[in-house]
Amino acid sequence: MPTTVVGTKVDGKPNYITIAHVGILDFETVSLGSAKSHYSNKGIKDNCTFSINIPSAEQVEKTDYVGIVSGKKVDKSSIFRAFYGKLRTAPMIEEFPINMECELIQTLDLPKHDIFIGRIVETYCDDSVMTEGTLDFEKLDPILYTHFDRGYWRLGDKLANAWNVGKRLEEKRS
Repeated sequence: MPTTVVGTKVDGKPNYITIAHVGILDFETVSLGSAKSHYSNKGIKDNCTFSINIPSAEQVEKTDYVGIVSGKKVDKSSIFRAFYGKLRTAPMIEEFPINMECELIQTLDLPKHDIFIGRIVETYCDDSVMTEGTLDFEKLDPILYTHFDRGYWRLGDKLANAWNVGKRLEEKRS
């Protein structure tokens, strides 16, 4: 899954946390899972906003760093250059090629985790990761996270076209 850095304001300061457990529910809605102990949860709950920032592979060191130190102990507000869009409490990361500012619409309170569901208010994509108006994943060069070996990986070769390659089985069965 792609690695993201979630931004929020905690006690008036930008704070960032690395989160790989982010999902797209539809074109306007995202979800992210965060352990209840995380400092950033307070900012998301207090402000009802957050940002999802997608780094390129060249940003792996800072991306990892904000996930291994807690905002309770380390001021992470100066790790990245913050910018704001429509939501004044959802700091986004200028150095990252994709940023989404989100408004919290629901929180699922699980025993060990909070699942935050947000509405995407605006998405910002740097031209450097676009080809003819479409996101180009090779140019983005996202950081992929694998949970079981705790590894960061690069994107490999495209295997097939989704909602297409499986049609061959239907043709063979006819």
